[in-house]
Amino acid sequence: MPLSMYQASVPVFVRALGHLSHILGKGGEHAAAKGVSDEVLLNTRLIPDMLPLVKQVQIACDMATRGSARLAGAEPKTFEDTETTLAQVQARIQAAIDYAGSFTQEQIDGSEDREIVLKMRSGELRGTGQRYLLNFILPNLFFHCATAYDILRQAGADIGKSDFIGTEPM
Repeated sequence: MPLSMYQASVPVFVRALGHLSHILGKGGEHAAAKGVSDEVLLNTRLIPDMLPLVKQVQIACDMATRGSARLAGAEPKTFEDTETTLAQVQARIQAAIDYAGSFTQEQIDGSEDREIVLKMRSGELRGTGQRYLLNFILPNLFFHCATAYDILRQAGADIGKSDFIGTEPM
């Protein structure tokens, strides 16, 4: 049986965000044990010209929510980027999981050839749903989740590969 657009999107988004929540939780525990404030942790960067942890999480959430909505042919819900505490960031992740998970297989399957138009600072990007998912959403989602992982790991959190990819059997 071929892999459907739904199977390649929403469950993958939800799983990635769940693991992001997990590593953020472990990072928060480490920071608290070391007396590092939420503000300091959330504003930690790998290098000065990269976005801080909070923005990495926000973008990962946006990839999942906006990606799900666009594949379903719906107008994406806007989530304001106002989080300043780990609790608020965790709530953002849960809201993104809930929103992405609200789209059904019937809404997303068949979106392979649906035209997706993104308005970017550099202009419009156009493509099919399949190209959007495989060439834009998934690489961006995992880039920002991995960057969040890297920031937390660099900050000293006791996390490893199994925290990032999970331990669920294949």
